[in-house]
Amino acid sequence: MSDPRFGQAVALFNAGDWYACHDGFEELWHECQGPSRKALQGILQIAVSQLHLQRGNLRGATVLLGEGLGRLQAYGPVQLGLDLDHLRSGAQALLTTLQRQQPAEALPPPQLRPAGSREIP
Repeated sequence: MSDPRFGQAVALFNAGDWYACHDGFEELWHECQGPSRKALQGILQIAVSQLHLQRGNLRGATVLLGEGLGRLQAYGPVQLGLDLDHLRSGAQALLTTLQRQQPAEALPPPQLRPAGSREIP
C-alpha cells in the first residue's frame, strides 16, 4: 500500500502504540475497497486485541486476536507488502497462551514486517 498513512500505522503497530495504530488502520480500512480490506481489518483487530491486553481485558484480547487471525486466513504469506505468516505466527502464539490462561507478558507482541525481510538470528 503506497499511502504514507499505512507506513505510519505499521510503525505505530511495531512500536506498541496500539491506540494510535488503531486510529491509523481504521481510517485506511474505511477508505479501502477490494481484496485488501479484510486484511486491513484483521491487522486492525490484532492491534485492538493488544490494546485490550494492555488494559487487562483478557477476554476482549482473546476474542479480537481470534477474529483478526480468522480474517487473515484467506490470504497467502504476503498481502499489503507485509509478511502475514510472521504476523500470524506471533498472533497465534499469543492467542494460544491466552486461551490456556497463561501469562502473556513473556511473549513479544505480534509484529508487522515487510515481505521478503529475514529475521536476524
